Amino acid sequence: MNSALLVILIFLLVSLYLGIRARRGKQMNLEQWATGGRSFGTLFVFLLSAGEIYTTFTFLGGSGWAYGKGGPTLYILWYGSLAYVLSYWLLPAIWRYAKEHKLLSQSDFFAKKYNSPALGVLVSIIGIIAMIPYLVLQLKGLGSIVSIASYGSISSGVAIWIGVIAVTIYTTISGVHGTAWTSVMKDALVLAVVVFLGIYLPVHYFGGFSDMFHAIDQAKPGFLALPHQGMSVYWFISTVLLTALGFYTWPHSFAASFTAKNEKTFRRNAVIFPLYQLILLFVFFAGFAAILTVKPALEGAATDNALLVLSIESFPHWFVGVIGAAGLLCALVPGSLLLMSASTMISKNLFKVFKPDANETQVANVAKYLVPVVSLIALYFTFNGGQTIVALLLMGYSMVTQFFPAIVFSFMKNNPISKAGAFAGIVAGELVVSYVTITNQTVATLLPFMPQAVKDLNTGIIAMVLNLIVTFAVSAFTRDRQKSVEMAA
Repeated sequence: MNSALLVILIFLLVSLYLGIRARRGKQMNLEQWATGGRSFGTLFVFLLSAGEIYTTFTFLGGSGWAYGKGGPTLYILWYGSLAYVLSYWLLPAIWRYAKEHKLLSQSDFFAKKYNSPALGVLVSIIGIIAMIPYLVLQLKGLGSIVSIASYGSISSGVAIWIGVIAVTIYTTISGVHGTAWTSVMKDALVLAVVVFLGIYLPVHYFGGFSDMFHAIDQAKPGFLALPHQGMSVYWFISTVLLTALGFYTWPHSFAASFTAKNEKTFRRNAVIFPLYQLILLFVFFAGFAAILTVKPALEGAATDNALLVLSIESFPHWFVGVIGAAGLLCALVPGSLLLMSASTMISKNLFKVFKPDANETQVANVAKYLVPVVSLIALYFTFNGGQTIVALLLMGYSMVTQFFPAIVFSFMKNNPISKAGAFAGIVAGELVVSYVTITNQTVATLLPFMPQAVKDLNTGIIAMVLNLIVTFAVSAFTRDRQKSVEMAA
């Protein structure tokens, strides 16, 4: 066993220990398992949300995009910052409502807000469809990171199995408490590794940041800017808008807000998070440093490995193991949140709806038993999904963002949206997202006669516009009827 693999295994075992130990002294009913008894302070809520920033997609994809796409990569930096500004107002409102009504999942929120179990079921199904490929992404990233960082000592498939077994064990046993404690180690390690790589690699290979960017611009003119077509400024703005609005509409991110002990936690974090987002720049710097130094040049999906390939060329085995361990934890923490959220929604918002006589203990047990089931489903698609999962992953963000209008309008004193309108609008948006993704369409291919500014828009924005049109049209015809029914009841 080489030193890199040994370091990775040590961090894996420590994370498993922390995850299991986190349940000590706690009675694991469903509320404690899924929301931590709504007792988490600023630090734990901060770290749970940070789990969404530093995933394998960011660790590999952020550096990979910098390496392969250049300027458009900066959208990753922008959308998170805007989402955190939005969280200052949005998350306290969600938390207050969830605490008042003892909600445990995003689907609970929709079902209660709109007095519609059917809407809760719809949101559950869509959320699970979106989260499974997101979980698959974490597992594939985990496999690549461990396999490459261990110098091939362990195959990607074996690494994925070991990682899934570990995260399944501590998620089943400790729920969100296990996620919170492992996130402490994960963020400390990732922060140190990312900042070091982002500074060391440009200085070591180019003498500094300015020299690095100058060399890249000389070798690849225009690479660091947004292109005039495709990923243009219009794509950039629409993609930042879509992903900023959708940041907290992911079921696991939405439900993570339920864990806070008070609403001030979110306002404190909203102040800090945009600064914390700047750490992503160091991920990009590492990717940019690989552009002129990794030979032969990486192409296609291999561009995601730019950071790891350059690290192997630059550091001793034990330190590559530390980098691999950071990447491993970037998969485990968000992976556990995804597993827990999917299992909770299936149990609370599908099983409970179709078996209304189930008591709280039964619902809690079903949620825990579902964790390994969801893990096995994710494993199946990880090894057998092929391009289908890639297509589903591209749909993910656009899918969950269709929840945003119904969430925001629900907090208005006089909600203009009826439950039928919310249901119809979400369905309309999802149909557009599904169609353009499965058929590999873009706005440019659907509307070739439109100006370039329109053709470059993110298709998720087009789906959102149709969502709003259908939502308000249906609501206009059904809101009065809904009020009459409610008054009669």
